[in-house]
Amino acid sequence: MKRLRNGGRGALVVAAAMCVVAAQPGLSGGPGLPGLAGTARAAEGPSPYAFDPEAQDIKGAAGTGSAQPLEAGDTYSDSIKPGEKRFYRLDLDDARNAYVSATAVPELGSQVEYGDELTVTMQDRDGAECDAGQALVLPTGDYPRPLTTYATRTLGGAEYGGCHEAGPHYVIVERESKAASTQDPWDLELRYLSEPKLKTAGPTEAAGDWPSASPQPPSGAPSAREGGAGFADAVGLDGGAWTAKINPGESIFYRVPVNWGQQLFTSVDLGASEKDGIAGTAIGLAVYNPARGLVDDAESLSYNGDEMSLATDPAPPVDYPNRFGSSAEEKAMRFAGWYYVRVSLSPEVGEAFGQKPYDVTLRVTVDGTAKNGPGYDGPAGEFSVSDENLEQADNGSTRENAEDNTTMTLVAAGGIGTGTVLVLGLGGWVLVARRREAGR
Repeated sequence: MKRLRNGGRGALVVAAAMCVVAAQPGLSGGPGLPGLAGTARAAEGPSPYAFDPEAQDIKGAAGTGSAQPLEAGDTYSDSIKPGEKRFYRLDLDDARNAYVSATAVPELGSQVEYGDELTVTMQDRDGAECDAGQALVLPTGDYPRPLTTYATRTLGGAEYGGCHEAGPHYVIVERESKAASTQDPWDLELRYLSEPKLKTAGPTEAAGDWPSASPQPPSGAPSAREGGAGFADAVGLDGGAWTAKINPGESIFYRVPVNWGQQLFTSVDLGASEKDGIAGTAIGLAVYNPARGLVDDAESLSYNGDEMSLATDPAPPVDYPNRFGSSAEEKAMRFAGWYYVRVSLSPEVGEAFGQKPYDVTLRVTVDGTAKNGPGYDGPAGEFSVSDENLEQADNGSTRENAEDNTTMTLVAAGGIGTGTVLVLGLGGWVLVARRREAGR
């Protein structure tokens, strides 16, 4: 009986070691999994927005006095009713730029109207406005989908003005909805990022002229790569043509690494339908910067079942002084990092041509040679492009995939050594046990 128990314990050790080996990246999944998951999602019907699983619950206050703080680098979840204002606090120094984005998610199947709006405002303790951003439901896209905008605190562009001093600042998220819109609360996802100051004083004016001609879109046979359902699980892409399935009413998300000195060009094709019909709105395309600030968006008009294409306007190369430019598109191209692409399909397409997944082809070009950054006084964090980011774009990884693969690589590396020790220890333990048995 004693020997049997020893053997059973040894089997458990061996099983544990085998579990470590089985947990290697690629054995249970890999970078291709986002595409498989997306295919299943497309077959099942429209997916709601995928909130960041690491988001912390927070309750926006009715005023500044009880506003809870946001921490740089963190994501938060809340909700907001029509006509409501939500207040949050930032504790800022006098050196770092701040970016707070809000994504509001109307329920799939709910009613939204032209003029429904989400506003994010940042202000200092005296009530002076640092910046404000709005995401508006437009007539060409009046169906429920994620609305995203941000507000910034940008230092260095003006010698005088509010929001340059250290101390408490406040973020106000406000919702306006028309009477005909569904009055249910919208879920919110908040993201706060902080940008390091420069080691030496940088330029305070935009660079000026930049190449505004769009290159020829990528051609050839596209590769299949299904999109994610939100910013947090956006699927990595590099330059090329990529095909996916999307359901009416659904939004899919991708992320593209764009480095300093590079330009991003995007367009999307909606495939032809075998059925005759007409849809007043069809497809939407939007590009956001690493802080989730809108670079540009485009909306198609009527769709009659023939293949159609849609492109965002050219934006300048990524450059630090862009933040001091005159247009919103120019200001948004202010740092390197992951740029996000959202593709949305109108529910009207399903009503006119059938409730089924539709083929879309996303064409992405990253043009220009990467340059050195502006020289941050500290880690650039999300405002940079690493070799790992480029690999994730090539593999089609999501953020979670990338984190899991890194973790499992460390576990596997440690597991090999641990497993070796376990096996050697097990052998020694068995030898001792046998000698004790023989001595009896």
